[in-house]
Amino acid sequence: MAIVMDGKLVSNSIRSKIKEEIAALLVRKPKLATILVGNDESAKVYIRNKEKACLEVGILSVQVNLPEESTNEILLQTIEHLNNDSSVDGILIQMPLPKQLSTEEIIRTISPGKDVDCLHPLNLGFLCSGHAIFTPNTPQAVLSILDFYQISLQGKKAVVIGRSNIVGKPVSLLLLDRHATVTICHSKTIDLPSVAREADILVVATGRASMVNKNFIKPGAVVCDVGINYVDGKIKGDVEYESVFPLASYITPVPGGIGSLTTTMLLNNTLKAYHLHQ
Repeated sequence: MAIVMDGKLVSNSIRSKIKEEIAALLVRKPKLATILVGNDESAKVYIRNKEKACLEVGILSVQVNLPEESTNEILLQTIEHLNNDSSVDGILIQMPLPKQLSTEEIIRTISPGKDVDCLHPLNLGFLCSGHAIFTPNTPQAVLSILDFYQISLQGKKAVVIGRSNIVGKPVSLLLLDRHATVTICHSKTIDLPSVAREADILVVATGRASMVNKNFIKPGAVVCDVGINYVDGKIKGDVEYESVFPLASYITPVPGGIGSLTTTMLLNNTLKAYHLHQ
């Protein structure tokens, strides 16, 4: 039977340290700017939660709202204004953007030193080289929860299911940097369950509810479920929790696991950006 890794517990521990550090700052407080294009209600909820988290630890927050029909030029001008504002430490663009906007061009416009989502190609390059300034929030949440529960990665076989630029690829790099032996799997992987059963550490980020079941799990494996899927009004992970729980040694729940930590990693990156700008 698995030990449940409590993301909220880990998040509260990290936020307490961030709050304590910010309270001791004498010059000014860190500031995060969020940009929302359009009126998507779920996006507004995400931003309100981030603003609430900023308030909790002492980070100043400002929100820029742009109309749904905004052009690339308008958004790029907004980003440049924030890049040049010395009081702003971090810039976060709520994704996804409306279809008429060039996401790649917009990401490249964010100053790398204010890119607290770690999406800019330069920051991803630093991550690949092992010299990251920022680490992406969700992948870092995976590492942070493993660290909190003192799960050693050195020499362990880690399997990551999912190869997205947001989670799969960067979490693989972070695991590799911690001396795990990493295999990245995806929809074209032959006999995926047998590859997954080799894992001491299994990270699942597929975006497919309950895709990974007991047939994917080696007894005693550590299972990190990154998925957030809405099924019949309920939040489900990518892991079939009920069948996997008896086999795993540790497991993250959904909700209450990795997702609980992602915003906390954003706060931590904003604090890092603040120190870069002093």
